[in-house]
Amino acid sequence: MEQLMLTARADMAESMRARWFYVYSLVFGGLVLLLLLFGVTDSRVMGFTGLSRFLVTYIQISMAILPVLVLVTTVRSVVGDREAGVFEYLLSLPVGLGAWYWGKVIGRFAMIFSPALIAMVIGMGWGAIRGAPVPWGLFGFYGLLLFCLTFCFLGLGMLISSMTSSSDLAQGISFAVWLVLLLFIDLILIGVMIQDGFSPESVVMISLVNPLQVFRVAAMMLFDPELVMLGPSAYVIIDSFGRGGYMAWALGYPLLLGGSTAVLGYRAFCRGDLP
Repeated sequence: MEQLMLTARADMAESMRARWFYVYSLVFGGLVLLLLLFGVTDSRVMGFTGLSRFLVTYIQISMAILPVLVLVTTVRSVVGDREAGVFEYLLSLPVGLGAWYWGKVIGRFAMIFSPALIAMVIGMGWGAIRGAPVPWGLFGFYGLLLFCLTFCFLGLGMLISSMTSSSDLAQGISFAVWLVLLLFIDLILIGVMIQDGFSPESVVMISLVNPLQVFRVAAMMLFDPELVMLGPSAYVIIDSFGRGGYMAWALGYPLLLGGSTAVLGYRAFCRGDLP
């Protein structure tokens, strides 16, 4: 455990010296600033005003930018150290492979998740100072969704980083994965349904394997419980899961996917070409 925490702190210190962390933090800080400057907390959409409106907008934008930022900043974790020859130094120290790998997972997760959470807390604090009521339930669930989404794509990034041989290849694969998942939300599924004659129910259930789609529907369900915006596919989701069941799926499935891919990445790392 001591080796694990030392590795995590070392990775956090390394991240704070890297340019990507400041760019990443600036993205979320600037996002909150723009939302506040343009008066999102004073607008009304579908009955949501104040901080509820801010959270709805923030979570929708985060869904678009958080996954790709997590992937791009994570895929260099293992393969970058391999290319830089850091393994030769690390393996000379009394630090096990498990402590090194999982320490990097913990450290990288802390540095990726904290800017997104802090930005959301700052927005909530600013609204509360101005006298807006704080929707604690909405804030808590959206915070859990961000936690699960971050961990899901962190696991995918560690798997890609452990299985690739160069940083350029890892970044290319990570961008391709994000693009496929993004397109799989609507465009590819519509094409599959038209070309192969799949039933709408089958297409909807296949789409819920995509963590981006799971996150999108969960965020939508909080301000649209009947999922009117999804059209007829809402009946399949509500009949199959129920509102409470789908919320549990939206939290549990990304965690399971992220944990599974992280474990696969660890196995690939242990079996890989170590110096």
